[in-house]
Amino acid sequence: MCEKAGLSVALDQNQNDSTHHDPLGHQDGPVLDRIYMDYNATTPIDPEVTTAVTEALIDAWGNPSSTYLPGVKAKAIIDRSRESVAGMVGGRPADIIFTSGGTEANNMVFHSALEHFWRSRVSAEGGGENGDGEKILPHIITSNVEHDSVRLAAGHLAETGRADVTFVPVSKVSGRVEVADVMAALRPSTCLVSVMLANNETGVVMPVREICRGVRALRRATRILLHTDAAQAIGKIRVDARELEVDYLTIVGHKFYAPRIGALFVNGPGTATPVYPLLFGGGQERNFRPGTENTAMIAGLGKAAELVSANLAKYETHQLDIRLYLERRLLAVFGKENLRFNSHFPDSDTLPNTCNVSISGPGLQGRRVLSTCRRLLASVGAACHSDRGDQPSHILLNCGVPYDVASNALRISVGRGTSRADVDVVVEDLREAVEQLGRRD
Repeated sequence: MCEKAGLSVALDQNQNDSTHHDPLGHQDGPVLDRIYMDYNATTPIDPEVTTAVTEALIDAWGNPSSTYLPGVKAKAIIDRSRESVAGMVGGRPADIIFTSGGTEANNMVFHSALEHFWRSRVSAEGGGENGDGEKILPHIITSNVEHDSVRLAAGHLAETGRADVTFVPVSKVSGRVEVADVMAALRPSTCLVSVMLANNETGVVMPVREICRGVRALRRATRILLHTDAAQAIGKIRVDARELEVDYLTIVGHKFYAPRIGALFVNGPGTATPVYPLLFGGGQERNFRPGTENTAMIAGLGKAAELVSANLAKYETHQLDIRLYLERRLLAVFGKENLRFNSHFPDSDTLPNTCNVSISGPGLQGRRVLSTCRRLLASVGAACHSDRGDQPSHILLNCGVPYDVASNALRISVGRGTSRADVDVVVEDLREAVEQLGRRD
């Protein structure tokens, strides 16, 4: 998925220089160690994952479809990684299809849902028209706060006349998609409901299980497929695809300390749940995703999944502790009257690591504050939206955050290694940046 650290304030290109130039007018001074707090954008690769990738590159370079030793080693690594990824999300090894990333996985879901709609309709009715001879389009339901790889995929289908799409608005009170709103949007032609498990900017956890149970309770001749993009949730909270009762679940490696590779959980691919390939080739991944497997990256994904399965409780507890400490320090320095936590919604669960905050005041737009900071590497929202200039996040606006508040938003997301000492430095950095901007204006 494209949420790399694109909106993060960039490190100076020449790290060997003892001084740096700031386009906003800082005086030259020593380059300081930066503190990264944009883990929702991307994560560094865990050292154990790096070791797994390196060993696969050296020892398992053969084609996994080959019968000689390097190929056999590669096939064994892929099989073991498939088991690890499946275990991480409560599935079976056969449920995992490796992909290039989350964007491909999400697009595969939309492609499969439409293909299944047309095949089912033609099989059942002998055609795709209603009684008046009008073409019936497949209908998709998603939310208005999805990642671009869902939002734009759905939008493209609507724009090209291949599907009708309903973007259900999230509640401006809870910040989440409400079950009743999804149920009210259902039509006889609905073929797919796709709602993310956790939002990448607010951290709000969506009621995916309740949505799935509500849809499954309907007794319909035509099946509605159920999908969640779990990119932001994995490695932060427990994710079990079978408990969620989804048909598809998107897995994105670079969000949980793995390389940039992904996977799609499909509950019984090709048997219990339809899945149709986007690509055609040599038959790898049981023909669902052909192309010679990227053994080293798959090895990294498998190792990262093992780490999540073994350490999730520790990861979650640590990230929550650091985020709460960050929020307390921000309140102590800036005061409650000068802060709005855009990631706080009554009665909504949120990710343990995500703090979306606005510091009130003219000239304190998020990009401007971050560009003035000397230590903090964070973002104003999804890195995929870096081409939108100073426009505030549409996700925050859709959640009911006022325009001027959304313009000042900072998304600070902590990681497994973030410390309280890091928080102290970052909050002081923000205080100095805000003071400097105040003097300048």
